[in-house]
Amino acid sequence: MNYTLYFAVAKIVFTFAIRNLISKIMANTILITGASTGIGKETATYFAQKGWNVAATMRTTEKGNDLLKNPNLKLFSLDVMNADSIKQAIEDTIKHFGAIDVIFNNAGYALVGAFEAMSNEQVQKQFNTNVFGVMNVTRAILPYFRARKKGTIINTTSMGGLVTFPLYSVYHSTKWALEGFMESLQFELRQFNIKIKNIEPGAIKTEFENSIDFVSTKDYDNYTRQTHKNMLETYKTAPTAYVVAKKVWQASNDNSFRLRYSVGGSGPMILFLRRFLPLSWFTALVRSQAERGIKLQ
Repeated sequence: MNYTLYFAVAKIVFTFAIRNLISKIMANTILITGASTGIGKETATYFAQKGWNVAATMRTTEKGNDLLKNPNLKLFSLDVMNADSIKQAIEDTIKHFGAIDVIFNNAGYALVGAFEAMSNEQVQKQFNTNVFGVMNVTRAILPYFRARKKGTIINTTSMGGLVTFPLYSVYHSTKWALEGFMESLQFELRQFNIKIKNIEPGAIKTEFENSIDFVSTKDYDNYTRQTHKNMLETYKTAPTAYVVAKKVWQASNDNSFRLRYSVGGSGPMILFLRRFLPLSWFTALVRSQAERGIKLQ
C-alpha cells in the first residue's frame, strides 16, 4: 500500500471537511416557517444561494424535497400551533448549524368572503395560523436571542396590515393584529438588541391566491363573487416572490431598528396613498377597482 498517497488523500479530505465545518459555523442562519411554497420557498432558495445556512421548516417536510438541491439548506418539521414541534425545530437547527440569527415568520393563508357566512372554526383557524402561530414561534425563540444579546425576527405581515379591501375582513384583522403586536413588541426587545422587521407585500404571484379559502352565501353572492374575481385579477400582473425574498434579505442584513419594509408591485404606492389621502377618497378609490361590474341593488 502506498502510505504516502493514503495520507495525502486523507489530509485533503480532512482539510475539506474542516473548511466546510468552519464555513457552516461562520455563516449566518435563518429559520423560515412555511417554506414549502411561495414566499417562504423563494426566500429559502435565495438565502441558501447567498451562502447562508437555511432551516426550511414546514409541517410535512416531504413537500420541500426539491429545496434540498440548494447548498447549506436542511428541512425541519414545524407546526406553528404545536409548542413541542417549534421547540424541537429550534433545537435541531442550532444543533445542526450552530446558531440561529434570523427567524422569518412566514406561514399564513387568507380566509376571504362574507364574514356572516364564516364559521367560528374558520375564523379561529385563520387567527391560529396568522397570529397565534407567529406568537408561538416568537415566544419560543426569545430566550435564545436574549441569551445571545442579538437576533432578528422578520414577519410576513402584508400591506393588508395597514390598509383594507373588500371581503378580507378576517384576514385583515389578523394582519392588523400582527402589525400592532410587533410594533409594540419591539420596545421591550430593543434592550436585548433583538430587532423586529415587518415585510409588507402587496399582491405577489405565488400559490397564495390558489390557497385562498373563499366563503359566500346566496345573500352575498351578487357582491362577493364579482368582487373576489376582481381582486384575483391583481395577481395576474403581480411580481413574483423573488422581489419579497430580496426584501427579506435586505431586512436581515440591515443593522438598523427599522420596522417596516413595503414591497411588491403597487403595494408601496397603495400604502403611500392610504397615508396621505383622506379616508373617504381612499375608500372610493378601492371601491372603484374592487367593485367593477357589480350592480348593487
